[in-house]
Amino acid sequence: MNSPPPLSGADAPLDEDLRAVALACLEDMKAENTVEIDLAGKTSIADTMFVTSGRSDRHVGAIADRVIKELKEKGFGTARVEGMPACDWVLIDAGDVLIHIFRPEVRGFYNLEKMWGADRPQDHVS
Repeated sequence: MNSPPPLSGADAPLDEDLRAVALACLEDMKAENTVEIDLAGKTSIADTMFVTSGRSDRHVGAIADRVIKELKEKGFGTARVEGMPACDWVLIDAGDVLIHIFRPEVRGFYNLEKMWGADRPQDHVS
């Protein structure tokens, strides 16, 4: 009995691939305290939100640059980006996935996890 061939990246669901690429970039760049929030049913703006931290404005910028570059190279197009000049808080809008990269003190001030994910403690990634 022949089993079907494994799905290639081109055949897998686009939003899952996008989510996996973004998460891999965050992990590779040593982003800290990454939280994944499932937005399905909460808003129509995206399906998944990552909130993470960089150690400094330079680290935040480097993480953002890597995510933007990888998404483009993997065929997800050019993401919309806000906050790159200061790098206190960079928002990458990749369509079904939003990525917020903060300096720790700025992240604490805005506390997006509480706003969007208070009822979902299982959404923590690391």
